[in-house]
Amino acid sequence: MRILVWQWGRFGAGPRLGLDFAAGFSAVPGVTGLLSLSTAAELMRESGAPWCDLPVETYHGPISYLARAAAAPAFVPGLARSVRLLAPDIALCAMPGPLDLAMHAALRRAGVPYGIVVHDADAHPGDGYPLQMALQRRLVRRAGAVVVLSDHVRQRLAAQGLTMDKPVIRSVLPQPAIAGLPPVRAHGGPFRLLSFGRLLAYKGLDLLAGALAQVLPEQPMAVRVVGQGPESSDLAALRRLPGVTVENRWVPEGEILGLLGWADALVLSHREASQSGVAAAALAAGRFLVATRVGGLAEQAGDNPGALLCEVSADSLAAALRRVQILPPPRGAVGSGGAWAGALAGALRSVLGRKEGQGSALDPLGPEAPDPI
Repeated sequence: MRILVWQWGRFGAGPRLGLDFAAGFSAVPGVTGLLSLSTAAELMRESGAPWCDLPVETYHGPISYLARAAAAPAFVPGLARSVRLLAPDIALCAMPGPLDLAMHAALRRAGVPYGIVVHDADAHPGDGYPLQMALQRRLVRRAGAVVVLSDHVRQRLAAQGLTMDKPVIRSVLPQPAIAGLPPVRAHGGPFRLLSFGRLLAYKGLDLLAGALAQVLPEQPMAVRVVGQGPESSDLAALRRLPGVTVENRWVPEGEILGLLGWADALVLSHREASQSGVAAAALAAGRFLVATRVGGLAEQAGDNPGALLCEVSADSLAAALRRVQILPPPRGAVGSGGAWAGALAGALRSVLGRKEGQGSALDPLGPEAPDPI
C-alpha cells in the first residue's frame, strides 16, 4: 500500500509532522510513505532537506497566496497528473492548510481517497490564519475519513456535526524518541525551565508569571520563555522576574533540539489546548513536562512519570513547579514508538480501501465529478 502524505505549510510544526507521518508509514512492512511538501517550507530550504516525492510551489506571503489561490483551477490538472504518476492508494493531509482544497480537487481527478488529520476543532485566540476553521470544515466534509489525536478533538468535532457521516480514527502524534541530549540536571546549575511556543494569551502566560512569582523567591531557577507573539503585559511581568529571560522571536527548526537539550523541564501553562507538539517533544527528549489539565494534554501525558499535571491556576502550577525540582530524573526519551503507523495505515486501508480503477466508496461522485475548489 502506498500512502501519500501532504502538508503545504511553510513554517512551524506542519512540514515536520508531514515528514514524520510519511517516515512512520515507510517503516511498516508492505507500506510506502510518500511525501508532498511546499517548496517554500523551512524544512525544504535547510541543509540536509528530506527527500520529497511531490514538491509543490505554493506561496511566499499573502499576495502570492492570493495569486496562487486564484490560479488553483489551472494547476489542479497538472497536480492530478503528478499524483497519478506516484500511484498512491490513499492520501492523508497531515495538517490542514490554506491551499488544501486544490489537493482535494486533484485527488478526486486522480481517483485517490483521502483522510485528514484534525489537530484543533476550534480556533485558539490569536492563533492560525484567517478563515482557518472555515477551510478546515470544508475539507473535513469532503474527506473520506478523519484522524484525531485526542478524544477531546473527537468530541468537539462530533458536537459540531462534522463527523456524523464518516469514520473517525484515533491515532497519536508521531514523535520519534530524541537521543543524544544531555540528561536533565547534568549542567549542575539551577533547575532549568523552558516555556516554548507561540506567545499568545491562551497559552496562560499570566498563570506562568503568577506561579513563578511564588516559586522563584523560594527556589531559584533559570527560566526561558521562547517563541513569537505580540508584546503584552504578561510578557512584561515575566521579564521583571529574577532568573527569567523572554525571547520573543521566531525559532528556526534547527534550534529546537538545542532548546530541548538546555531544559530540565518544559512547562505548558495553557488555558485551553487540543494536544501539543511541545508536550510530545518534551517526553521524546526525556524532559520533565509540567502541564495544565486542559483539552487533550492529560491524554498525551498518560501515566508517564515525568509528566506532572495541575489545575488551571497559578497556585496549582506553582505547586507543580516546586515538586518537579525534587523528582528523580525521567526514565529517558519516550517517543510515540512505531505501532501507531501500522495501526493508522491499517485503519485507513479499512475505511478508504477501494477496488482498482474505482473511486472511493465514501465519495460516490467519483473522480470525474466537477472539482469544488
